Amino acid sequence: MTDSIGNSLQHMTHNVILEDRHALTVSGVSDIDSFDEQTVIIYTELGELTVKGENLHINKLSLEIGELTVQGDIDALVYSSRQSPKNSGGFFSKVFR
Repeated sequence: MTDSIGNSLQHMTHNVILEDRHALTVSGVSDIDSFDEQTVIIYTELGELTVKGENLHINKLSLEIGELTVQGDIDALVYSSRQSPKNSGGFFSKVFR
C-alpha cells in the first residue's frame, strides 16, 4: 500500500506498556495532537489515546518507528475511538482491503 506521495505505508503494531504508573511506552504512534504537563493526546493505529496525569514529559518520540515514551505521574489512559480518522472508511473500504 502507498500514500499519495508514493511512500510505503506499513501497519504498525500498537502496544502500551505502563511501568509503576511513572513510565509509559506506546508503539504504533502516528502523531501527537498536543501535550502539556497534565495531558498528552496521541494518535495511534487504534485511535486517539489521551494520557492524563501530573508532571508529564515526553522523553522520546520517533514517528519513523512509531514509538513514544512519557515519564511522570500517570493517572489515566483513555481511548476516544477505535480507529484514527485517516484509517476510517465506509463499508466498501473495509470489504476491499
